Amino acid sequence: MFKILLVSILLLFCIHGKAQQIQNNDSLVDKLNTYLISAANAGKFNGSVLIAKKGVIILQKGYGYKDFSAKKLNDKNTIFQICSFTKSFTAMVILKLQEEGKLSVNDHLNRYFPGQKDADKITIQNLLDHTSGMANYTDVIGPEDSAIISHPVTRQRVLDIFIQKSVHFKPGSKFEYCNSGYYLLGIIIEKLSGMPYDKAVRRLILSPLRMTHTGFDFINLNDTSKAIGYVSFNKNEHSPAVKWDSTVTYSAGAIYSTVGDLYRWGAAIAKGEILSKDSWKQAFAPNLENYGDGWWIDSLYRNKYITHSGGIQGFMSNFIYYPDSNVTIILLNNFGNYGQSLWGVNMGLSAIMFNKPYANWVVHTESNIDETALKQYAGKYIYNKQHSLIITFENGKLYVEATNPKDKLPKVQLHADDKGKFYITEANLGFDFVKGDNNNYKIVTYNNGSKDAEWIKK
Repeated sequence: MFKILLVSILLLFCIHGKAQQIQNNDSLVDKLNTYLISAANAGKFNGSVLIAKKGVIILQKGYGYKDFSAKKLNDKNTIFQICSFTKSFTAMVILKLQEEGKLSVNDHLNRYFPGQKDADKITIQNLLDHTSGMANYTDVIGPEDSAIISHPVTRQRVLDIFIQKSVHFKPGSKFEYCNSGYYLLGIIIEKLSGMPYDKAVRRLILSPLRMTHTGFDFINLNDTSKAIGYVSFNKNEHSPAVKWDSTVTYSAGAIYSTVGDLYRWGAAIAKGEILSKDSWKQAFAPNLENYGDGWWIDSLYRNKYITHSGGIQGFMSNFIYYPDSNVTIILLNNFGNYGQSLWGVNMGLSAIMFNKPYANWVVHTESNIDETALKQYAGKYIYNKQHSLIITFENGKLYVEATNPKDKLPKVQLHADDKGKFYITEANLGFDFVKGDNNNYKIVTYNNGSKDAEWIKK
């Protein structure tokens, strides 16, 4: 299911984290490289990275294998599927067509899809910012349907999955990530540009920026730099993922690229190329859930960023650009499964770039804790009136979840290490249950190795 894997873990912690400086004499490149090696050893990253500041590339290299069986290593030229990061390109072409007077984002869908249920209620803008309320077609088909998704399909075959279904909330009233909306945007691009979607993107973006290693039909790409995607990847297991055909992922997730090519895209964003100033402003104007037109807009370590990620079985991508400091971080990864994300890795790299506390990844040794002990940790833990954590015990396992949606911590499992402390696999975060004088528990959280906050059980 190609989508942004938004385990945007605990931006809350980054707000409360201590802004101490890193006290060592290692070079910036050494810090970044050592951190990425630790992420690779811990099974958090296997791919290529590019990090740049003020137009200068600081680090560009590969980590791990692009082909495990053949022992071929990733390098700076390895080609990966970027999955839902495709949406940023699709959105920019739509805004370009608006500049050319061929459409308005306020147009209703019945102008283009009279057969779409509730088309008179949905605008192009609702498609761009995931507020349409339409059914998401990738909730219906997935890797288990390899007879469908791994082969070319007609547009109508995909449209038939969702086009007759009613919206399940009033368009514009709620954010709900939807690949169907971006699938329709691709068809709109074809109708108004008079050319196939891939050719329109190539003419308006790829060719002007000389993104020569970027394309669309990954299954049939014949290139020695092409990475194999793995659904699981560790020292003991490397299972190739089911392949998605580009006619299925289409304008919601079909693009493949390299970190070098994507840096050309990032440089164009930094310079305000391709689109007008007003169009870029529109793209980066956050709507519901801080999503603009093909981009998330937020801040980390008090630095504004624009970002998009992608995930499909076998691949993950993460692109982040900090406009005020002109820092770009691009991560492309050739393993992945549902619920996984590169955001935790990117947080550590961002911390290094902004001289904030960070810790290299460690390989945890998971241990079993008696269920009676686990049950006593369950409850609600308060940081303040706005932020709290819910710890639950379910089927022999412990889970943590933030109550404030802005903290962006969905329910994830807490794993115990051999020291009796806990961690989550989605980010470099630690949890320590400490018994107080009144025999009540509190949680001490650790973000990137540094003590972060204390949460009192109520």
